[in-house]
Amino acid sequence: PEMATTPRVLSKFTVNLGYNDIKTVVDTFLKNRSPSVVTSELLPRLLVLPQPVTPSPAENAGSNALPGSVLLQKSKYHIGAMNALVFYVGQLAIAYSQSGSPITLTPHMELFRTMVAELDAEGRYHFLNAVANQLRFPNQHTHYFSVVLLYMFADAKKEPVQEQIIRVLMERLIANRPHPWGLLITFIELIKNPRYNFWSHGFVRCAPEIQRLFETVAHSCMGG
Repeated sequence: PEMATTPRVLSKFTVNLGYNDIKTVVDTFLKNRSPSVVTSELLPRLLVLPQPVTPSPAENAGSNALPGSVLLQKSKYHIGAMNALVFYVGQLAIAYSQSGSPITLTPHMELFRTMVAELDAEGRYHFLNAVANQLRFPNQHTHYFSVVLLYMFADAKKEPVQEQIIRVLMERLIANRPHPWGLLITFIELIKNPRYNFWSHGFVRCAPEIQRLFETVAHSCMGG
């Protein structure tokens, strides 16, 4: 019953959808299902221009840097817009699937699949983190985004994409407990369901210490 519960959303996440008019582009894709809209219109709008910052005299003192403006940028992507996009599309997908459409065959999943395929490594990392942020307590959102991650793992044509999905989950699992319920059930499904063939992947077996780390985390997640 909890998985059918819709959680309350208190944040004004739609504000970030106004960045470069991302919402309009997303709505256009969901209506027309044209992959070219993602590559030519959506992904470029998620980028941010480097912001020049002028260091203070104290910051310049004793450094080898030239005085004046420098470019300080944590990411070339607008993380807030990426998070808002993922959550917005997820909410629409949940409502859409209630009409009986399989989750994996919706235009929303097609959008996510195209983004995973077309984003570079940095953009894909931020996208996958935005999905993992929704793996929380039992509710509709957790169920949907868990399905998204599992589907992306199974659908990935390249192992680096699968490795990046596992990286995003592992970064959260090696942190101190308690872990979100949704994070745990998604990881356990990946390692236990033969469909995902988890233990045979090269990134799991690349080194003995890496494999031991996975085994330790898996043992911990399953209550061992």
